[in-house]
Amino acid sequence: MMLNRSRVLFALVLVVGSAVVVSAERRSPPNIVLMMADDMGLGDTSAYQDLTGNRDSDQVHTPQMERLARRGVRFNDAHTPASRCTTTRYGLLTGRYAWRNRMKHWVLFGAQGDPLIERDRPTLATLLQDHGYATAMVGKWHVGLRYRRADGKAARGWGDADLQQPLADSPLDHGFDYCRFTSRSHGTSGPDSTRPVKNVKKRNGPQQEVGPGHIHGRVAVAATPNGKRLKDQGATAYELKRLGSRHSDHAVEFLDGHLAGEASRKQPFFLYYPSNSNHGPYTPDQSIDGQPVAGASRSVSGQPLNARADFIYENDVALGRLLDYLEQHADPRAPGKALIDNTIVIFTSDNGAERDNEIATGPFRSNKGSCYEGGHRVPFLVSWPAGEVGDGDATDPGLTSDALVGLQDMFATFAEVLQVPLPNVSAGQTGAEDSLSVLSAWRGEQLPSRPMLFHDHKQSRMDPAAVALRLDNPRVNGQVISGQWKLFLDATFLRHAKANPLELFDLASDRREQHNRLADPELQPLVQHLLRVALLHRQSGGHRLAKVAANAPRTVFDWRRDDDEQRVDGTQVVGLAKKWADRSADTHRVTTEKLVLDARVNMPKRRFSVTAAGLGLAGGGSPQFDDGEVLELQFDHDVIIESVTLIAGAGACGGFYQMGDRAPAAIYCVDADGDTQDQSGILSDLGVLKRGQRLRLDTHPHWGVEAPGNWRVGAVTVRVLASQGGEDAS
Repeated sequence: MMLNRSRVLFALVLVVGSAVVVSAERRSPPNIVLMMADDMGLGDTSAYQDLTGNRDSDQVHTPQMERLARRGVRFNDAHTPASRCTTTRYGLLTGRYAWRNRMKHWVLFGAQGDPLIERDRPTLATLLQDHGYATAMVGKWHVGLRYRRADGKAARGWGDADLQQPLADSPLDHGFDYCRFTSRSHGTSGPDSTRPVKNVKKRNGPQQEVGPGHIHGRVAVAATPNGKRLKDQGATAYELKRLGSRHSDHAVEFLDGHLAGEASRKQPFFLYYPSNSNHGPYTPDQSIDGQPVAGASRSVSGQPLNARADFIYENDVALGRLLDYLEQHADPRAPGKALIDNTIVIFTSDNGAERDNEIATGPFRSNKGSCYEGGHRVPFLVSWPAGEVGDGDATDPGLTSDALVGLQDMFATFAEVLQVPLPNVSAGQTGAEDSLSVLSAWRGEQLPSRPMLFHDHKQSRMDPAAVALRLDNPRVNGQVISGQWKLFLDATFLRHAKANPLELFDLASDRREQHNRLADPELQPLVQHLLRVALLHRQSGGHRLAKVAANAPRTVFDWRRDDDEQRVDGTQVVGLAKKWADRSADTHRVTTEKLVLDARVNMPKRRFSVTAAGLGLAGGGSPQFDDGEVLELQFDHDVIIESVTLIAGAGACGGFYQMGDRAPAAIYCVDADGDTQDQSGILSDLGVLKRGQRLRLDTHPHWGVEAPGNWRVGAVTVRVLASQGGEDAS
């Protein structure tokens, strides 16, 4: 039985009353408050003390998190899609793994960090905004920004940014009506105006390279005419020890304004509140709304604790203020009811604790930055009384669920709450490719077994872009192999779509991941099954496309080889090197048994150049694609563009790709990329390209200001879809 606290009878009533719940949801969409801590492990809240086994003298007391758990449901097996913040935030907001974009590991680095969310990609905020919600974000963003230069054009980076210009890309471009935020972690979002620093690049001055300070909408509110210097006095000054109250005040400011507006008060609202705490440095505020924070944390047994505990406690105080607000304010859409009755309130974390010890991480191995459980198993508390997710009674013990859920599942869950369909990814739409609704688990029901992937593994020292696949009770050769199986794969899985296993654990009997069973003879059929599942979900473009992709013939067009090949797995490889070498670059057609490819360039009088690295175009600055050259590919069937292999060689990995009329996205190559950290690999998970649409590979700068591309095309891998693919949620 999944619900293992006291109210079993209540869980049964949920099923019986489901029709009533659906009717209520249709009449009045719920408000949503999603608060996410930064670097908070299961052991960092007393709401999980019975699970972690922490002693009363060690456990930070978080009464407001306990209050939320008692009102609703506590999940013991909740996970982030990655073990670090940027990649989790992308997954949460888009319902898609960040490695399907360009982030194979680490975080967006530097004072800018190019925007990770594509302009036309649906987010939680656009989903809700499109269905009548007022949307707000306060706290830590860290999925990328784009500044402007003094002439108003998009900046290449921090160096040519004019902070007095409005941002070219901010949360406003991804569905939020209101935002007050820090660009990334608080210690690296701006120079602390209260602390003297010797390093000129970190000190508040014209040459500082830390960050823009507070951003409201598109405006760095403390910008001055003096280079990158920020105002260090007054309400806009960037003070690390004032962020807790500032973000909390802005959350209340949004809620007050929403309720005060004659039109807005009739709308539901979505408040996304990713706090800066408890990421280091530990800078707890003195108080939030009169509630002491710094020096106020206590253990469960009442002893004073340290600054880290105070920073954790800051989240608890901020959460409590929100719960109080929702309880104390009437719902203008439901006379006689408080806001909290029809508000989904979620509290979670972006990854595991930044401290690797048993108090912070609980009975799990490792911590932030690891694919072991301590890196991505996080608190997840949810309450929604009107939706029968808990009963809203904080005096009850609350419910606990052992269902496997991920933060990337919020997109599909919110869509089900609204009773709206997800984007039809098999028909070429984008959005929520890796998201599965867990609303039924919120209500105490079982979820189907499904694969889940986690990435960024610091223990893989040669290359941390490693992953782990979780799949419970899989059916192998007609038999169920009981267990919570977790298979680790090295970085070639993300970078090159190859499956090289490293470790295998059964979390059901070994939650500390101490006994590697990869070599167990009796488990070899399971290992092979997990490898096949992993590759399918790696190559399909999303969990929701996996069933469609599994039945789609696979073709590789390869300009690095001469001969064709029919592989054992059914993949057809078409060698094009000899056929295209030194030919005029007018339109070319390649016909296979199942597919026709048409290729054209924007400079047809030039000639193709083919080397061991792949296809280029001679006649420009180099024999590679460069100098504004463009290659466009078109197919006579709907296809999943599984991957494009681009090789920079001695060139540069710039430019962009574009699928049909979708927004362009930055190119990366197998041997180079445009990020500070190494995100190189095959250009993958582009999605479905409809018959007659074009895949554009363009060497022009993505934003018009970066270095242009200079690369070769090694191969393009596609899966041929039937004339009308079906939607899949597996």
